[in-house]
Amino acid sequence: MFQTLKRAWSVPEIRKKLLYTLLMIVIFRFGSAIAVPFLDTAVVATWMDNKASDGNFLEYLNTITGGALSKASLFSLSITPYINASIIIQLLTYALPPLERLKDEGEEGRKKINKITAGVALALAIFMGYAYYLTLSKMTDEAGKTAVKYTSGWEMWFSGTVIVACFVAGALFVVWMGNRISEKGLGNGVSMILFAGIAARFPTDAGTLIGLVKEQPAKYLFVALGYVVFIILEFGFIVLMNEAERRIPIQYAKRVVGRKQYGGQKTHIPIKIMMSGVMPIIFAMSFMSLPQTIQLFNPIDADSSKFYIKFCQFFSTQSWTYAVLYFILIIAFNYFYVSLQYNPTEIANNLRQSNGGIPGIRPGKPTADYIQRILSKIALVGAIFLGIIAVIPIFFGIADQKLASLSMGGTTLLIAVSVALETTRTLESHLMMRHHKGFLS
Repeated sequence: MFQTLKRAWSVPEIRKKLLYTLLMIVIFRFGSAIAVPFLDTAVVATWMDNKASDGNFLEYLNTITGGALSKASLFSLSITPYINASIIIQLLTYALPPLERLKDEGEEGRKKINKITAGVALALAIFMGYAYYLTLSKMTDEAGKTAVKYTSGWEMWFSGTVIVACFVAGALFVVWMGNRISEKGLGNGVSMILFAGIAARFPTDAGTLIGLVKEQPAKYLFVALGYVVFIILEFGFIVLMNEAERRIPIQYAKRVVGRKQYGGQKTHIPIKIMMSGVMPIIFAMSFMSLPQTIQLFNPIDADSSKFYIKFCQFFSTQSWTYAVLYFILIIAFNYFYVSLQYNPTEIANNLRQSNGGIPGIRPGKPTADYIQRILSKIALVGAIFLGIIAVIPIFFGIADQKLASLSMGGTTLLIAVSVALETTRTLESHLMMRHHKGFLS
């Protein structure tokens, strides 16, 4: 990877793309530190320290935004509205025939889908901005001071409008930066923004580990060393599984046209073990966050019923029941997402139309059944891998609550490694195109 970066930096065109991408990331980090007016950021930080912990959904959102959510900054929503809109539209393309037809129209259809996604992202940004403002209006510190400076009268309406407008404008500006990176920079812009937010949290986690070692060196010195070794091993495991694939052999039939013979080539269909990426984890986390959201607005108190207390304990991120249910949901959503991406019957029909087939398997339904069996096995392996990666931080938090706030490992590391590998492949493709001689050389 470092050799690829070194060679890419020596090429002027690629160096400009790298610098442009770096400029957008720097602007993103500056925007994550700009406070929104009419808010007391100290109260927000104190409240988030207490509530966005133990690996819950608030902490996950704070990690994705690079800590901007806990600062109530201009980029508090970051890229999350656009990511949610992309997921919704991607799922609807399989459910709504008009969107499915647009997907099959090529470049023009893709542009229309992107416009629809941008519209949905705007609507989600307004909704999420208003929801976050309502959450901010209920934030108080130990002294009873509120996060929102004006809570009544016309000042409340004016300040609320300004706060929500700042959140929405910040989210749209982040999406714009992501699009500029995709057009003039390097790699996928949304992925790069997401990577920048996650990477910004790693120094905080390192500081947490160092602080624990300073407080209790006898207890946490070997724990910190073991955790670092574990992160390195997990990094290698993610890279291995991300690059792993199952290749289905394909043999094309020979055809004789005049005096020439065509076909007869041998190739394969590569099927990634990580077909669905982190989507199953995001789906499962969104589902599991609903009880936590209910508890956020209706905390446990002396008047709470026994059922509600048991309900909150069952869905607590520090319970083994949460980890087991989370693991099962990841497996289920992985199968669901793979079934949307791959259609064995369509693959079998395309092979038959191109005079291709799998050696030893008859064309048509037997080929579709064979591909379906392989997809089921690969989906199970990929789902178990995703489940293990996702629940490991939960068990760290169960073992020691002070380790629950570490965002390194699990989903965040999986996203960071995937984006890094994707960027490296993009650099290598640019270098390959740069040094390709072409037909007229």
